[in-house]
Amino acid sequence: MMSMSKQHNFEATVRWTGNTGKGTANYRAYTRDWTLESVGKPAIAMSNDPLLGGNPAFYNPEDMLIAALSSCHMLWFLHLASDAGLTVHSYTDTPIGTGESLPDGTGRFISALLQPNIGLIPGSDTQLADAVHGKIHNHCFIARSVNFPVKIKARYFEVTHPD
Repeated sequence: MMSMSKQHNFEATVRWTGNTGKGTANYRAYTRDWTLESVGKPAIAMSNDPLLGGNPAFYNPEDMLIAALSSCHMLWFLHLASDAGLTVHSYTDTPIGTGESLPDGTGRFISALLQPNIGLIPGSDTQLADAVHGKIHNHCFIARSVNFPVKIKARYFEVTHPD
C-alpha cells in the first residue's frame, strides 16, 4: 500500500518598513528594514545583512536560515534521542553558516556547521548520540531542503544535577 504525502502550508507576512518618504527613488533613499509577521505571533524586526546595508541590530534572512536549520536539528535530536533511550537535559547550539559573495553581487550559503553542546545523564552512550545525529538529516524539513552540506560537531557533557 502506497502512502500518500501530506502537504503543509507555512504562512507569513513580510512587510517592508524602510520607506523613509521617498520610496525607492534611489538606492540610498530607503532602508532594508521590514517586519516578519505570522498570525498570533509577535512581529520580528528584520533587515538586510549589514554587509549589504542592513541594520545590524535586526535579524536578517541568513540569521533566520541558520537558526531554522539548527532548531530543526535540535527538535529531531530530542525526539530521536528519546526514542533511542538517551536522556537529554540540556542542548545549546552555536551554528555557523558560511556564505560566499561573488563579484556580481550574488551570494549563497556554501556550508553549515552545527555545534551542539548536549548535557546527558551520567553513563550515556555518546556513540549512540552521534548515531542519532546521523539520522536527523533524513527527517528535518529544513535540512532536507537546503542544497549545501551540513556538518555536525557535537560535544557532550554529563549532567549530574539536572535541576
